[in-house]
Amino acid sequence: MSTYDEQAKVFKAFCDVNRLQILELLQSGEKCACVLLEHLKISQSTLSYHMKILCDSGVVTGRSEGKWIHYSLSKAGLEHAVSLLAPFQNAVGL
Repeated sequence: MSTYDEQAKVFKAFCDVNRLQILELLQSGEKCACVLLEHLKISQSTLSYHMKILCDSGVVTGRSEGKWIHYSLSKAGLEHAVSLLAPFQNAVGL
């Protein structure tokens, strides 16, 4: 997979209202999928779809516990996402 494909996965993670809501919920710490579902007006299958995108991007990690998956923000994944914007900041003198 090319570098552009990997970068596109990261940007895709941030370009959906539901995924932005999920990221906001995860800012306060790890959350079980059941807790995320309580706060979002989406089905379990829709949550799974969004979590796959977030995890594939590296911005979120998941761990299984019983029948549920617990999700949290990935420090390394978020640092990578921020680093992808750095060249654009430099281009406009920020």
